[in-house]
Amino acid sequence: WIDRSPVKSIRYRGIWSKVLLFTFVIAFIILGWLGSQSGSEAQTIVAQVCTFIYFAFFPLLYFVSGFDKVKPVPERVTMHD
Repeated sequence: WIDRSPVKSIRYRGIWSKVLLFTFVIAFIILGWLGSQSGSEAQTIVAQVCTFIYFAFFPLLYFVSGFDKVKPVPERVTMHD
C-alpha cells in the first residue's frame, strides 16, 4: 500500500526510486556501524541525520513511486493466469 509503482522490480524502476533505495541502504549501514561505536557528539549528529533518512524512506516511497517514470516490462516477464 506504500509502493504505488506499476512495476515491482528495481530493474524497471526510475532513477528516483533507485536513489531513494540507495540512500536508505547507506543510512541503514551507517546506523549499524554507529551502534557499535562508543559515541561522540559528531557521531550523535550523524546518527540523528541517518535516523531521519531511514524513517523518511517510507513516506517518500509513497510519493516517489507515484510519479517516478518506469521502464516497460518485457513480454517475457508477464504473469500467466
